[in-house]
Amino acid sequence: MARRCELTGKAVQTGNLVSHSNHKTRTRFLPNLCNVTLLSEILNRSVRMRVTAAALRSVEHRGGLDAFLVKAKDPELSHNALVMKREILKKQASA
Repeated sequence: MARRCELTGKAVQTGNLVSHSNHKTRTRFLPNLCNVTLLSEILNRSVRMRVTAAALRSVEHRGGLDAFLVKAKDPELSHNALVMKREILKKQASA
């Protein structure tokens, strides 16, 4: 299981820990991933995803999972999220 947010694409970053004496040590900065269940109102189902805490705030700010997926760019979404986005757009077009 990759350490990557399914909604925003945020992943592991690498960098240096720099001490007071300017000694540099390589490190990995991991995203704050949470296992959550999000509800899709248009599809009438819940979906389990592994997303960052920042993505959860963005989902709430945009008005739910459906609004977030419709507005999100395709390259940063995971395969499952992309499939959901297509289903949501198809259901909105038919309604």
